[in-house]
Amino acid sequence: MRAKHNPDCRLSGSVAINGGIELRSLRNDEEVNQCARMMAVSEPWITLGRTYDDSLTTISDPAKEVYVAIRDEIVVGFIILNMSGAFVGYIQSICVAPEWRGKGIGTLLLRFAEERILSETPNVFMCVSSFNKGAQRLYEKLGYESVGELKDYIVAGHSEILLRKTIAPLADFKKTLTR
Repeated sequence: MRAKHNPDCRLSGSVAINGGIELRSLRNDEEVNQCARMMAVSEPWITLGRTYDDSLTTISDPAKEVYVAIRDEIVVGFIILNMSGAFVGYIQSICVAPEWRGKGIGTLLLRFAEERILSETPNVFMCVSSFNKGAQRLYEKLGYESVGELKDYIVAGHSEILLRKTIAPLADFKKTLTR
C-alpha cells in the first residue's frame, strides 16, 4: 500500500527529544506499515475489532495528519489528527508500542498534538474507550474532561467517552484570530 500521508502536515522537519526520540510527520510506506502493525496487535484496537487492513486505511487517510515518535528508525508511537469537520482538533488515534508505554511517549505525542491544534482552534477533542482505564487516567491528568458518552458506539457493551480540553469558547477564540 502506498503511503498517502498529508503533505500539508505542519511538522515538516523533526524535533529531537530526550532519550533519542524523534517526533516528525509520517514519511513512507514502511512507517505506515509499522504503525498499522502496532495498532492491530494492541489494545484498545483488539477489543474494538480493528484489523491490520482497517489500521492501514486509517493511517493512510490523506485528510488526516499523522505524526510519529521514532527511536533508531523504529516507530515507537504515533498520533492521528483531524483538523477539519465538525470536531476540528480531534485526536483520532494515539498509539504507543506496548514496550514503550509508561515512558512518556504518549504524553509527548499529546503535548505536541495540543500545541498543533490549539494554534488554530481552542478545543482538543478525543474519545477513549470505557475499558481503557490507563488512558483515561493519563488524559484526566493532562486536563481532559468528559463531555459525553457514546454507548455501544463501536462495540456492544463498551462506550466511547468524548473528552475535551479547552482554552476558550470558540467564539472568543475566533475574535482573537481576526484582530
